[in-house]
Amino acid sequence: MQQVAAEAEELSLAERAYRAIRDRLVMLEIRPGAPINEEQLGQSLGVGRTPVREALKRLQYERLITTYPRRGTFATEVNITDLAHISEVRLELEPLAAAQAARRATAADRANLTALRTELEDGGLGRDPAELMRLDLRVHRAVYTATHNPYLEDTLVRHDNLATRIWCLFVDRLSGMAGHVEEHGPLIAAIVAGDADRGARLARSHVEGFERAVREAI
Repeated sequence: MQQVAAEAEELSLAERAYRAIRDRLVMLEIRPGAPINEEQLGQSLGVGRTPVREALKRLQYERLITTYPRRGTFATEVNITDLAHISEVRLELEPLAAAQAARRATAADRANLTALRTELEDGGLGRDPAELMRLDLRVHRAVYTATHNPYLEDTLVRHDNLATRIWCLFVDRLSGMAGHVEEHGPLIAAIVAGDADRGARLARSHVEGFERAVREAI
C-alpha cells in the first residue's frame, strides 16, 4: 500500500510540474530557445527531478520543448511559419468543440463558463496583456472541458498552447487585443444557451480573427 501511495504522490507531483512548466512555456515566461534546467525548475516548483523529467517528456511530445543530443533541452522557438498549420487544425476543431460543448455541457460546466463571462465583463478587459492571455487560456480550456471528449480536449489544448505562444510573441504589436478576448462573451453565451450552430460560427470567426491579427502585426 505504501508503494501505491508513493506512486500516486509521484504522479500528482508530475502533473503539477507539467502544468506549471507548460504554462511558463506557453506564456513565454521561459523564453523561446532558452535552456531547460531540470534542477532549477524542480527547486522553483518545490518538487524533485523525477516529476520534472516526467513533465518534460510530455512537453516534448507537445512541441513545447526540444532535446538535442550532446547539447541539452531547450524551449522550442516560436516559428511564425507554423501559424498556418496550427490555424488549419483549429479552424476545423474549435467550431466542433464549441458545438459539442453547447450540446454536452453540464450544469457545473455552464456555471464555470458563466463565471468566466462575468469576469470578462467585470473589468477583465482592463488587465495587462499577460493577464488577458491567461484569461483567454482559461476560457478556451473551459470550453474544451465542456465537450466531454478527452481526445478532442487534449488536441485542442495542445494547439491553443502553440497559438498562444505566437500571440504572446507579437502582443506588443497587436492592437485590439482586448476586443479579441471580449469575443468570448457571445461564444460563452451561445454555449450556455445550448446553441451549437451559433457557437460553432463564433468559434470559427474567433480563430480567423486571431490569424488575421497576427499576420497584420508581422
